[in-house]
Amino acid sequence: MLTLTQVFRLAEIVPPRYRALVLVTTFGCLRWGEVAALQRQDIDTAAGTIRVRQAYTEQRGVGLVLGPPKSRAGRRMVSLPPTVVEVVRDHLAAEVDDNPEAFVFTTESGRPIWRGNLNKLIGWKANVARIGQPDLHFHDLRHTGNTLAARTGASTRDLMARMGHDSTQAALIYQHATAEADRAIAQALHDAVRADQKKAKKTTGGGKDKGDKKSGGKKGQEAVGRPGRSQRRAGPMAR
Repeated sequence: MLTLTQVFRLAEIVPPRYRALVLVTTFGCLRWGEVAALQRQDIDTAAGTIRVRQAYTEQRGVGLVLGPPKSRAGRRMVSLPPTVVEVVRDHLAAEVDDNPEAFVFTTESGRPIWRGNLNKLIGWKANVARIGQPDLHFHDLRHTGNTLAARTGASTRDLMARMGHDSTQAALIYQHATAEADRAIAQALHDAVRADQKKAKKTTGGGKDKGDKKSGGKKGQEAVGRPGRSQRRAGPMAR
């Protein structure tokens, strides 16, 4: 799981050709095969959406095979944040052929990207180490996007649609993790507030007690309530 800062930092340090790949995978909550199979016709920069309708799978002895997504729910339309859409628009202009069937993310020679070639293409291991996440895998970008989406308070049904899941189980896992984290934050805030209140009470309360002892004690009351000798002697003259 990456922070937003780490996501954008990673996108900055990979080769420019693959900057949009990092951001689309994360904020689109896409699987590797789905993002690798995106074509120009699947991107609508005006609407800020991507259409997931196919996916690559790597089959032993066959190679990369283009087919339908993992499940029926895998066919979906996903909206991207405007900040990411801008990066995608620049990527299409600089790196992708005008042909509607041109693949959006390819090698420099225009070939589909094999997952196993990712480290060589973008220096994955070195770059994730630079952002402090040496054990990060590419599919963790999707996990990050799912978690960020859950934190927005989206409903289970909406999360399922965005993630491309038929079952509620996966969406509930992210919602539960987000709820747990939120409760931990609330508890930490509560502890901080209590500590601050305790400190303030100790500071102000201690000074007040000392003042009460000086002015409001028994001796003080006697001094005010009982007239002194000079007062008793002056009494008859006042009459």
